[in-house]
Amino acid sequence: MAEEFEPKIVAFLCKWCSSAGSDLAGVSRMEYPPNVVPITVMCSGSISPLYILSAFNKGADGVLVSGCHPGDCHYIKGNLYARRRIALVKELLEFIGFEPKRFQMSWVSAAEGSKYTQIIKDFVSQLKPLGPQTELRRNL
Repeated sequence: MAEEFEPKIVAFLCKWCSSAGSDLAGVSRMEYPPNVVPITVMCSGSISPLYILSAFNKGADGVLVSGCHPGDCHYIKGNLYARRRIALVKELLEFIGFEPKRFQMSWVSAAEGSKYTQIIKDFVSQLKPLGPQTELRRNL
């Protein structure tokens, strides 16, 4: 019997909000799929497109970038810069023939552990029908 595909997700989480929201989900014992490898960054605005491409190149089936809500950034405008950069990365991924559903951005505050768990559940269910990612490794 074939084993069901479980996507590997790399999540770049802002230290001040999204990572804290992830921690809240954990300490509150909220259940969500264990498919995520969280990487804490100081700000979502500090995430280089190379980090995202590298995660895909190393075998991630999906990449999530999550930061503070617009207007609540610890670094004032970091998440607004991230939003612009993420839009360009999405266009780049589509241009090289990559499925845009494999890349996502979200806004999660430190008090939104349940929102974080729902984002992960939705992302996993969105990635399962797509199967393993091989396109980016082939194109780079």
